[in-house]
Amino acid sequence: MATAILKEDPKPDGAAFDDFFESIGKKTENLTVKDEPTDGAAPKLNDEEDQRVVDEIESLCMNCHENGITRLLLTRIPFFREIILMSFSCPHCNFKNSEIQSAGEIKQKGAKFELRLTTLADFARQVVKSDSGIVKFIELDIEVPPGRGQLTNVEGILSMVLEDLELKQPERKEQIPEVWAKIDEIITKGRKILAGESFPFRVSLDDPSGNSWIEPDQKDGVGKWSKVEYSRTPEQNEALGLGDSGEEAGQEGIQPTSTDLESDDIIPNEVYSFPAHCPGCTRNCVTHMKMVEIPHFKQVVIMSTVCEHCGYRSNEVKTGGEVPEKGKKIILKVESATDLARDILKSESCALECPELNLSVTPGTLGGRFTTVEGLLTQVRDDLHQQIFDTGDDAAGDSLSSEAKDNWKSFFDGIGEAINGEKKFTVILTDPLASSYVQNLCSPDDDPQISTEDYERTAEEEDDLGLTDMKTEDYADKSSVQEVLDEPKT
Repeated sequence: MATAILKEDPKPDGAAFDDFFESIGKKTENLTVKDEPTDGAAPKLNDEEDQRVVDEIESLCMNCHENGITRLLLTRIPFFREIILMSFSCPHCNFKNSEIQSAGEIKQKGAKFELRLTTLADFARQVVKSDSGIVKFIELDIEVPPGRGQLTNVEGILSMVLEDLELKQPERKEQIPEVWAKIDEIITKGRKILAGESFPFRVSLDDPSGNSWIEPDQKDGVGKWSKVEYSRTPEQNEALGLGDSGEEAGQEGIQPTSTDLESDDIIPNEVYSFPAHCPGCTRNCVTHMKMVEIPHFKQVVIMSTVCEHCGYRSNEVKTGGEVPEKGKKIILKVESATDLARDILKSESCALECPELNLSVTPGTLGGRFTTVEGLLTQVRDDLHQQIFDTGDDAAGDSLSSEAKDNWKSFFDGIGEAINGEKKFTVILTDPLASSYVQNLCSPDDDPQISTEDYERTAEEEDDLGLTDMKTEDYADKSSVQEVLDEPKT
């Protein structure tokens, strides 16, 4: 009975949805080849048997107000999700029009990508910019605002920006020379970057809808490519057409009480609930929180959010306590299935490396995770595989070269062997806040397969964590305090 219900009501991301939005290659493969006569005559087509890739509907021409034909092609482009190609033509006035619309879902969280370019080969990295994505070249201090969706590469976007800036430079030079000089300086820097004379430089892509993307490479080290997911603000949800008005959102949804939080002390292993706003639909939802004591480590907070309106679910692990003076690096040698079952806590600030697997995960990519070594590798593999081979198989359409496909296949095969316990590897956790943990199977004695070392944080890590501008001593200016004390009281 349950199976019948699922077939009658397929989910948008299920196989039934994929049948409508197949890649162009698969659509052409599904076309049946008609039997050709041996005498060389033209084959006869049967309308009932003819399989159409393009749907045609009669629609009103906005130019002459007669009926024309609109052709629709529902397809899926690798890395660009599902799209609808539309073409209109009117036989009466010969008016024609074509456009592209996104048919993909809006992700539950926004995404921000950053790529540090160091070689000319990095210019060929594919870039998917949706109509809500913002591209910024950090060193040039210029950005491409939300607008037309594009499927291009880093070189294509930068060339387009420079060409747009050059369009009216002669007029600016005559009318507003000071603006011309500033823009000409940016164009000169941009041309040097395209010529490979200004490495390294960074490009970022911020998309509240989560449907943009910068191509990674399995050889990327820590700090080369990064992806950070974030919860959208109410303003971003409104711009994407999500959520209700403030009045309706205030009336609907669950309003849990916070009686459990009346006490200042949080009891370990006690579940607390408090009201929150869903990052997916901005309505009221409930966030559950539980403090757990990890033996021989510290207390961590497990948080879970569930929205009954849109079905959004998320879970995170937060570590507390003071900021240590030094960061910590943990090295685990995984040699058996027992090691794959070790508990592991990866904080938001932690970077993950597996040299034997050519795997590196930058801080903030996965968020805080409390799982096992096997579970962490599985999540990394599944998330990355979905981005690279978005069409649902290992073909990836025509967007990747044969060499790139082979490299990615070998990369995922290596991770699969590690998950199945067929390959030995090393897990390196580098955490500037020393908030990550790997289970010690020989506790309280030292584990021979785990080694740790403390290290001094770099200036960049201090800046990223906000510690550079943090003042913990004498943070109140004496003069300002005296002014407050001298103020007349009413």
